[in-house]
Formats: sequence, C-alpha cells, structure tokens
Amino acid sequence: MNLWQLVTVGVFVHIILFYSIFDIYFTSPLVHGMTPVTVSKQPPASRLILFVADGLRADKFFEPDENRRSRVPYLRRIIEEEGVWGVSHTRVPTESRPGHVALIAGFYEDVSAVAKGWKENPVDFDSVFNQSRHTWSWGSPDILPMFSKGASGDHVITNCYPAELEDFASSDMTRLDTWVFDQVKDFFAAASSNQTLYSVLQQDKIVMFLHLLGIDTHGHSNKPHSKEYLNNIQVVDKGIKDIVSIVNDFYKDKRTVFLLTADHGMTDWGSHGAGHPQETLTPFVAWGPGVRKPVVQEHCGNFADTFCTDWHLDFLRRSDMEQADIAPLMSYLTGIPLPVNSVGVLPIDVLNASDSQKAEALLTNAQQLLAQFHVKMTQIKERTLSITFRPFLELEEENEVKALIHIKNLIGIGRPQDAILECHKLIQQALQGLRYYQTYDRLFLGMSIVMGFLGWMSYILHLVLAEHTSLGHQAFAVFKAGMGSSQNSPKPVEAVSLLSCGGSTVSYGVLVAICSTTVLLLYVQSLPLMYYVYCLLPALLWFKSFQGWNVLWSAIKSLLYNNGCPWSLMLSCLCCLAGLEIVVQSFYRRELLSLGLFAMSAWPLVSYVGTSKRWQSFTTSSLTKWGWSMSCLLVSVFPLLPVVGRNAQYGLVFASGSLVFIVGIIILYRVKVSTILSKCILATQLFLVITSVAVVAVTSWSISQKLGLPFLCQLTSWVTLGVSIILPLLTGTCLEERLLSLGLSFFSTFLLMSITYEGFFLLSLLILLYFWMRMEMEMSISPGQEGPHNFSEVDLSQSVSTVIKDHNQANRLMQMSDLRRSIFYVFFIIVAFFGTGNIASINSFDPSSVYCFLTIFNPFVMGALMMLKNLLPFLVVTCALRAVHICTQTPLRALFLLVLVMSDFMGLHFFFLVRDHGSWLEIGTTISHYVIVMAMITFLLLLTGVSHALTCWKITLPSSFVLHKQKRLTNC
Repeated sequence: MNLWQLVTVGVFVHIILFYSIFDIYFTSPLVHGMTPVTVSKQPPASRLILFVADGLRADKFFEPDENRRSRVPYLRRIIEEEGVWGVSHTRVPTESRPGHVALIAGFYEDVSAVAKGWKENPVDFDSVFNQSRHTWSWGSPDILPMFSKGASGDHVITNCYPAELEDFASSDMTRLDTWVFDQVKDFFAAASSNQTLYSVLQQDKIVMFLHLLGIDTHGHSNKPHSKEYLNNIQVVDKGIKDIVSIVNDFYKDKRTVFLLTADHGMTDWGSHGAGHPQETLTPFVAWGPGVRKPVVQEHCGNFADTFCTDWHLDFLRRSDMEQADIAPLMSYLTGIPLPVNSVGVLPIDVLNASDSQKAEALLTNAQQLLAQFHVKMTQIKERTLSITFRPFLELEEENEVKALIHIKNLIGIGRPQDAILECHKLIQQALQGLRYYQTYDRLFLGMSIVMGFLGWMSYILHLVLAEHTSLGHQAFAVFKAGMGSSQNSPKPVEAVSLLSCGGSTVSYGVLVAICSTTVLLLYVQSLPLMYYVYCLLPALLWFKSFQGWNVLWSAIKSLLYNNGCPWSLMLSCLCCLAGLEIVVQSFYRRELLSLGLFAMSAWPLVSYVGTSKRWQSFTTSSLTKWGWSMSCLLVSVFPLLPVVGRNAQYGLVFASGSLVFIVGIIILYRVKVSTILSKCILATQLFLVITSVAVVAVTSWSISQKLGLPFLCQLTSWVTLGVSIILPLLTGTCLEERLLSLGLSFFSTFLLMSITYEGFFLLSLLILLYFWMRMEMEMSISPGQEGPHNFSEVDLSQSVSTVIKDHNQANRLMQMSDLRRSIFYVFFIIVAFFGTGNIASINSFDPSSVYCFLTIFNPFVMGALMMLKNLLPFLVVTCALRAVHICTQTPLRALFLLVLVMSDFMGLHFFFLVRDHGSWLEIGTTISHYVIVMAMITFLLLLTGVSHALTCWKITLPSSFVLHKQKRLTNC
C-alpha cells in the first residue's frame, strides 16, 4: 500500500470513526405509531400567540439597564402584574432549528439534524402547529417552511420576508422584526374587512407564531453587549405591546394567551451552538387565560443561582422549565392534542387550574409518554434476539398498570396532590425508559469503535516497525533466507508488502468466519447499515495488524529480553506522551500551549550540550538557535491572549498586513528567484497583501457606518481568494521561492478573514516554522554527508532519493529524531488552531470574520469560509513538514505514520471523554472536543495531498507568455 492509498484508507476510516459519535450518542428520538391525546378537555384559551425572539439571552432581557430601569417596560409590567416569568433551559446544539423544534414539537433533535437542512424538514415529526386547527406564522425563510412542509394538510400558513433582508451589514436590522409586526397588523386589518378570514379566526385551536430574528442578527454582527442588540430588545417589547393591543381589540373575549421565549441565547462574542449558560438560558414569559397570576413571596424560589436578585425579581415566584416543556404547555392552554413525539413535561406551576385538573393533565401527559415508550420498546424487542433482550425493569407491564390504576384512584378519592407526585414519578420512569431504549446499543457500538481505533493504531504501528526499523529488515532477512538467493528478490524496503500480504489460508478462513457471523447476527436483528460498517471495520483492521505479528513480537522481545528498553527511547517516549498530554489538556486551557512552547524554546540548549562543534560549522548556526528560541517565545504569547471575536480590533489587522508587506519587500529583494515571471508573481502577491489590508479597512468602515458591504470590496475579496490558489503554482519549486509565494498567498487570504491579532499570529507562526526547518536541516547534516546544506539547494519537486544520490541512504531507517519531528508537527497543528484565538468549541467562530466576502446570512458559505480560515494555518504547518521531509532526508511515510498514531491517540482519548449527561456546558464541551479532533485528523490526511500539490506542482505557461532572464538568477 503506497502513501496515497494509505491516505485514502485513512480518510475513510476516520470518517467512519467521526460519524460514529452521532449513532452512539445522538440518534434520532423519533418513533411513529402513537395516537394523539388531548391534555385539557375544556381548554382555558381559544388561541395562542407565540413570540420567539431568536438569540435573546435571559440576562439581557431581565436585567435592568445602566439607569436601573427595565429594557422591556411593557413585559416587565406583565411579569409584575399579569403573568408568569422564568428561565427556559435549552439543550445542545443551541441552534435555531433544534431550538424551534424543541419549542414547537416538544422533542430534542439529534445533533446531526443541524446539518440536514434549514429550510427543509428532513424528518417526519409532529408539532403543535400540525395539531392545531389553523396556524399563521411570520418571520424568517430559514425557519418557517420546515413546519409548514412537515404539517399534514395546508392549515399551516407561512409569511416570510426575502432572504436578502438578513444582511449582517444592514444599517438597521430591527427591520426584520418590524416587518413581522407590520405584517401581523395588516393581517388583522384585512380580517376586519374579510368575512371569510374573520370567520376562520373566530374558531378555536388557533396558533399565531411570530419569529423575530433581529436580536439574533444584531448579536452576530454587533455582539450582545452592543447598543444595537439592546435597542432591538426594546423594539421587540414595543412591538409585542402593539400586537397584544390589536389582538385584544379584535377579539374582545379575553381568550387569547401569549407566550414569549427564545430558541437559544448567544455568547459574548456573538455565536451559539454549544452549551455555555449564555447560550442555554433564555427568557420565558406567559400571560392570559389558563396562566396563573404573579405570586408575591419572600424569595423567588429554591434556585442555586443569584438571577432573581440580579434582575430585581426576588419578590416574585419564578417558574423555570425545560425548553421542550413549552410544547405541552401550549397544547394544554389551547386544547390542542399533544405532539406525539413530545418528551416535554407539562409545567403545572404556571397553570391557573385546580389540583385535580393539574393531576388529570399530568396523567394524560404520562400516558402520551408511555405510548412512545411502548413503541420504542417494541421496535427494540422485535429486532433483538430473544435470548439477548434486556427489558427496562422499572416499567414492566405489571408495574405500569398498577401505577396508572393507583393514580386514577388517588384522583377519584380526592387526593390530587399525591396523584401529582405519582404522575411525576411515572413520567420520569417513562423518560428514563425512552432513554434506555434509545441508548440500547451504545455499549455494543462503543466497544466496536474502540476496537476500530485500537486496530487502526496497531496496524499503523506495525507498518512503522516493519517498514522503517531494523526489526522489519531482520524479519525480511529471515523471509529472504527461506526464499533462497534470487536475482529478482525484493529490496529491504519492500519487505512489508510481502510480510503483510502473506496470510495463511487459516487466517483468511477465520476472517471470513468472523465477518460472516457478524453480518448474519446484524441481519437477523434488522440493524442499520452503518452498524455493519462499525462491526466489520475492527475485524478487517485487526486482521491486517495480525498479519505482521512477527514484527510486533520481535519488537516486544527486543525490548524485554535483549538489552532492555534503551534510555534514549524511554526518554523520547515519555517526552512524546507529555507533549500529547499537554495537547489534550490545552483543549481545556489554551494557556498550556504557551507552557509547551516555552519548553520547546530550550530545545537547542538541551540538544547541543557537549556537541556545540556542530554549530561552529555554519556562520548562521547561532542565529538559527536563538531565532528558534525567540520565535517559540513569540508564538507562546498568543494562547494567552483573549479569544478572537469578543472585540474587533481592525488596527491590528492593518498593522500586521503592513508589516508583512514591508518584510516581504525586503525578502523579495534578497531572495534569488529562478525567473522574472516568478519575481513578478511574488510582487503581485505582495500587492494582494496590501490590497487585502485596504479591503478590510474600507469594509470595516462601511459596515460601522451602516452602509453595507461595498460591492468592489466583495468582488476583490473573492478574486483574491481565487487568485491566491493559482499564483504559487506559477512560481519555481525551489524551497525559498515556493514557500515565500505560499506564505504571501495564505496571508492575503487570511487577512481578509481577520478581525484582530490573527495576522500577527500567522506571521509569528511562519517565522517559527522557518527556524524549525533550519534547525532540522542543520541538525541532520553530518560531515561528508551528501544532500542539501541550505535552502537554496532544495527543490521541493524532487523526492528524497533524487536529492540524495545514495539510494540506501534515501531509504534510511527511522531515527529517534523522526519521533521528535512528528510530535512537533502535531503540536504545531494544535497551536495553529488555538493560536488564532479559537476555543475548543463549535461555537468559537465569529461570523464577522467573513464580512469581506458576504454579509447576507448563508450558513453554508459562511461556515465554509470560517473553516478555510482555520485550515490555512494547518496548511502552512503541513507545507513546512513537507520541507522538513526533503531537507532532513526523512522518510515522509514514516513521519506520516507516526503523526497518525499520535493523532489517533488523542482521538481515542476524547472519545472516552464524550458524555451526554451532566450540565449542558460539559456535554457541549466534550462533543466539541471530539468533533474538532476527529475533523482535524481527517483534514490533516487531506491536507497531506494538498500540501504535496502546493509545494511540488508547477503550472507551465506557454513559452510565448514567459519572459526568461538571459542568465539564471540562481542555480536552484
């Protein structure tokens, strides 16, 4: 298997390992076949109006302003005089789609549903809208259609504004909300003169949904602490006041109930998606028929937080709830049947009802959840072998029947309080049972994935030992001796292909038997297709690994029985493990990367004790040594800086771009290039760098003045992005020339997506990688050794065997220094991610970083650009590794395999840390860590091929377009 085949297989394996987390931890909770049930036989309200303020944080809504006055005077009066208030607790992922599904359908979509579509409804689920008689909705085209297309019938009517209104650079994004309010006002005005519409509106079980996106849009572009965000909250308060007045004047029957909440909150840096309390805590306010009046008491309730005091609401009872609980609440208030997939629990504390009514409503809620439990249990039981089925013991049929009879008896004899307690107990058992069967296969799948990880790592370790150590050559010598002398006998480096492919008939028979048995067991249980992949992958990987058992066994015997474990190997392994542990812990504390870089700055002092003569053979060796140490210390500053996105500082962007432009001119003057064309290209790239600075300056000013994104700036940004990919391929493949061209191309694109110190970080990282390459090259040079002695002698398009004339030297065995290069590469990759100001969370990316390219909301294009921003430093590091491979005559395959083992060690580490219980901050953090690490490994595999193309490929223009110097400027 050559390197590119290995890369392809590696990508395939890691995509499977990455995707597995969704089947293990985040499967869809949907089941079908239940009959809808109605909670209240005599509903207190005929209609409900739901206001969802997208992206509204609870603290920004409830807290007083700097003048100690409420930002929402109308709703504050409602809270104190008419209705109920509390905090709605959302779940991961805190995105608009799953948030609205939880609110309106009453269940929590699995995480993977976020990527299945925004405007479409990828799964068939029931909702309050679907169960209503009629629903009218106004708002965003990204949210409303998924509920109308999922409804049975045409009774869910949507009114969406054009997508172009969702412009982050707009001068006034409150227009998204005023548009909704104006449309509702026009709707009721039209109903007054339209008898048909008027008659329909007089019916019961009516729902009106107002989706208010302005706050979320302001939060993304201006941040939640901005005056624009806070002013938009006031606009919503006034708009709700107007709508309530219009509705009450239209109906005059006091049978309209109103609810205000949010789908998710927002972080201080203007993003959401993970489990930070700023994202999961949203406001809840309800008033109208069926909702209790405010209850004045000594304290708001038994809560661990200090919100009541902070918000000056400690004298009113507070009613918190889970986000999915709002769906059964809306059903109860309007008499609409509960959504059949709802897992919400009716929050009886907010109801204006007798204890008997509350108990009966909770009993119906319990029966609705038990119906889901039965369907889920039946599905699992039917596809599981009878001898292996493990039922949920707490809800066996006999126990369930007894519990239901007991609750009904308690209600009948006038003990509703006891009935309520028993209902809550039964509801919790039903929810636990649903969770039990939803996670029924978790242990089985988790073991398969762990065995897949270990099998892949074992196979990679086998390749390392067989191909790049003396153990593989010794095994091959034995193999060759058995073959006898032959002119066509393979070379030592080809040993692994023969050793690994020679499985016996018995071993293949065992593999076939295991795979056949696995497929048969999965088939008779009707398990999903991906289960076959998860189970067969470990079998294939361990089979390939066991084919090289002789090499692995030789390695173990060599360490245990020969000379013991060499101290140098032990020390190197300990340092490697310490480095990997720092990398893992840096996902929790970015500052640890600074500690690692500080330790790495002392590398020359440690490496050259007693061998300083090696430094005396080059006039620039001392400069290299001190340059390495100082550049490590320089880069170590960035993980200590605040996270990018909290405050845009475009002055730093201008300064970093200008500095690169000046430094680039100096380097261009001193570096020798192969042709005039290359020099012209490098000059063009320098021009693009300063152009990017100008584009960022104009764009930031225009957006700050509410003038929008200038078309010329947008066009220039996209052209720069496209040209930056092509220009490096037109330059020569001499190391200095090509890497300078790549650095300038990366920098011009990177600047367009920078909002603070990222440009300085990339420049510092480039300097550190330069000195890394110099350190590695100078350390690898031995007296009389053939090969490159400085960068001007290195041609990246040539292989190691071409650079080195001795073929045996080109195919050298792996050395301890290769372990160091691999751990340095992994460490630099992590530094490249965290150094740009990211945190280990899927919500750490600021959409304002792509405003030079687009400002109108487009989650997929924006996401792709933000991903590109994070991949560019990865690509810089990978290109540097390619250069180190050439300069040090290191087998690229050996480096690649070592990096894979280290990366997968991290991936397995984070796999064990993934959890779906505890606080939503902890859950979101562990999910983010695993997703980031596995995506990083997958991208590293792909970037290996991309870096090869960027460093080795060259586009040759027709001779008529190429101007040559009369003499070569260099003998590169």
